[in-house]
Parts: sequence; structure tokens; C-alpha cells
Amino acid sequence: MGGYRGRGRLGPAVAVAPGARVDRFEVFFDLVFVFSFFIITRATAVQISGTSLLRGMLVLAVLWWAWVVHSIVATRIRLGAGFVPVLMILAMAALFCFALGLPQAFGNPHGGAAGPIVVALAYVVLRTTHVLLYVHAVRRDPADRRQLARLAPELVLSTFLLLAAALIPGRIDDPQWAAWVRDGLWVSVVLLQYSTGIISGTRSWTVPSAEHWTERYDFILIIALGESVISFGIGSNLLGQAPTWPAVVAAALGIFLTAALWWAHFDMIGPAARIALHAAQGRPRVTMARDGHAYLFLPMIAGIILFSLGAEGILDDIADPHTPFYGVARGPDVHLLYGGLICYLCGNMLFQLRTLRTLSWSRVGTVALLAAGIPAAPHLPGLAALGLATGICVGLCVLEVLTMNEARQALHAMVFHERTTHEAREAAWRARWHEDELDKAGAPEEPEEPPDPTEERRSG
Repeated sequence: MGGYRGRGRLGPAVAVAPGARVDRFEVFFDLVFVFSFFIITRATAVQISGTSLLRGMLVLAVLWWAWVVHSIVATRIRLGAGFVPVLMILAMAALFCFALGLPQAFGNPHGGAAGPIVVALAYVVLRTTHVLLYVHAVRRDPADRRQLARLAPELVLSTFLLLAAALIPGRIDDPQWAAWVRDGLWVSVVLLQYSTGIISGTRSWTVPSAEHWTERYDFILIIALGESVISFGIGSNLLGQAPTWPAVVAAALGIFLTAALWWAHFDMIGPAARIALHAAQGRPRVTMARDGHAYLFLPMIAGIILFSLGAEGILDDIADPHTPFYGVARGPDVHLLYGGLICYLCGNMLFQLRTLRTLSWSRVGTVALLAAGIPAAPHLPGLAALGLATGICVGLCVLEVLTMNEARQALHAMVFHERTTHEAREAAWRARWHEDELDKAGAPEEPEEPPDPTEERRSG
């Protein structure tokens, strides 16, 4: 890494400074995660069952750990500066291949190992790229190098287990046993990764820019919400057939539901947690970042994928011209819809409890209402079941606006003052560019006044 020849021409790596924001290349990298979330949802939607859901969540957990490692690297080194984008494009290609192989990762164990091997090898390339960048970033810090050494066994063992999950099941004659062995190896990978994050501790790990860290995770949450919008569009199928009023109403309810989930986090909880992370220093900041964002965002992402699967199935039934819109939803769609919403809100409440040390009873009540709706909603028409879930979540947002108005206004005023102050400082700094130009060119001369024609005639 230290001998990378191209970095002399491309420029050196740049450290992340306090107060740094997410750069455009990081958002560009996130586009591949959009595809990965999409593939997980589509692969699970082919045949929804308890086993397929478990496998989808295992893949999501492994993918999310790669995202966590990626975000940790991004706290130390700018991904869009110097020679770093060249390596990150290689990581993007590996992540894309990882997503392409996911549908075959849990296929027939005797149907060939090409898909699982692609998944394992792409994961190796992705993680190795992150390790090389982190080694370069901490090469002059002995404490950081020791911390990296404590994390190295996880990478080696995770790679070994994923390769074993790709190769060993095909050698087992009993298909059921082969599937159990493969699933057990994936479970071992997940347990190894997330326990390593706890056991290794937070020594020598720093979060220089709380702004950058929170923005990074907020963007990925918005990406996941965008996946739910895609699911609503696929389920409503308004592009493939003549629209019907039930399908249009259901699609609109889906947007309202997604907007309610966005509001539940980004109206108060997200901004307040960002301020809390700014206020924390040293190890408390690091542990808050690890617990609140790296760990507790995962159930929120999982909840979004689950409720997207359920909503897509319900909308597909409603949009079907051969199915009366007053017919009840079929299959597990309602349970996925309500269960995913509960998973999202519970993850968000745990995030609030960890970062803000508060708990909103309005959200506890909302989860209770959604849980009470699980046995009743399957007996309702699909449109009514979707409308009930949307009404509960939108009602939460309205209730919090009415009951927490004073605290909400104070928080928004603080955020607005912070942003305007920051923008004023940026404007003042950038004004130097114009001052430098004036200094180089010198003060402009006063324009000469045009001659008075009356005076000219008199002198003539």
C-alpha cells in the first residue's frame, strides 16, 4: 500500500478532518448498496417462507457488517480524494459481484458452487480493500495498528467460513443436511463478526467528525427507504397495465407510509442524536457511534426490507384486475408488513434510548397497536390492512407534532441556528477568493465622466 506507484500522480490520501461532511464519491459508492438491498428483497420475494426470510436476513447482516467496516475506514481517510477512489472503484465492482451472486448463495447445494464462490471471493476483495486503506491510514500510529491486528482474525475466519459454505454443502449427499450445514456456516459468520465488534472494544478507534458519521448512516437509511418506494412501484404495477382506483389509492398509501417512517427518524430523533454525538468526546463518542449506528441501524434496515416485501405483495393483489379489491390479502404479506414496521420502530426506539437516553411512550403505544393489528389485519381487505398500518404510523407523527411541539420547535431552532452560523462562516471564508483577486488586480480606477457638450460648445 505504501508503495502504490499511482498515488504520486493521483495525489495522496487525505485524512478526515473534524467537521467534515460526506463527499460525492461516498454517495456514488452507496449506489451499489441500493442494488444490493434490491437484490436481497427480490431474491426473498421469489418464494417467501420462514427459511427464505432467515437467509435473507443472514445475507443482510453480512452485507451490513461490510458497510460498518466501510464507514469506519471513511472516518479516517477521504474516499474521494487522491488515489483512494481507484481502490474504492475496485471495491464497488466486488460489491456489485457480491450482490449478483446472492440469489444463488442459498440455492440447491448440488446445483453448482459458482454463485456461492462468487459471493465469497467478492467479499474477500471488498474487505481486503478496506483493510489496505485502513493500514495506510494508521501506518504511523502503533495503537491503531494493534487494534487492527485484533480485528484481523475476524476477516480471515469470515472468509474461511464463507468459502466453506460455498464448497462443503455440495459434498454432502443429503440435501437437507447440506442446507443446514450451509445455513449454520452463515450464522457462524454473523455471530463471529458482531461479537468481534463487541469483544475487540473501542480502544484507539476515533470518530473525528460526528457530522460525517451521522450523515453517512442517515444516507444509507434513506437508501433503504428508497428501496421500499421501488417495492411499492413494482407491487402496484401501474406501468404494466391500466391503472385502477384501488391501485392508485394503495400506491399513495405506500408513499404516505414510507414518509411516516422517514418522519419518525429524521424529524427529531436523527437530529437530536447527531447533536448528542457531537457533544460526546473520546470513548463515549466511539461507543455511542458503534452501538447506536453500527448495530442498531441494522434492525431498522431489516424492518424496511420486511415491510417492503409485505407491502409489495398486498399492492400486487390490489392491482390485479382479476382480483376484487375488497378481497383479503393472501399469504404472509400482512404479517410481513406489520412485523417489518414493528422491527423498524423497535430498532429506532433502541437507537433513541442508546443515543438520547429517552424513550417515547407514543412509540411504545404505536408498536402495541401494530402488534394488536397482526391477528386482525389478515381478515381485512388488502387495501384496508394497508390503510390501517398507514393510519397508525401517520397518527404517530401527528401525535408527536401535537404533544412535543415545544421541544420539537426548540430542536429545529437549534439546528437552524447551527446551519446558518456554519453557512455564514463558509461564506466569509470564500469571500477571500474575491479579496485576493482584488489585491492582485489593484483597486479599479474611477471612470472618467463624459465631457459636457454645453462646455464644448462654449469653448468653441
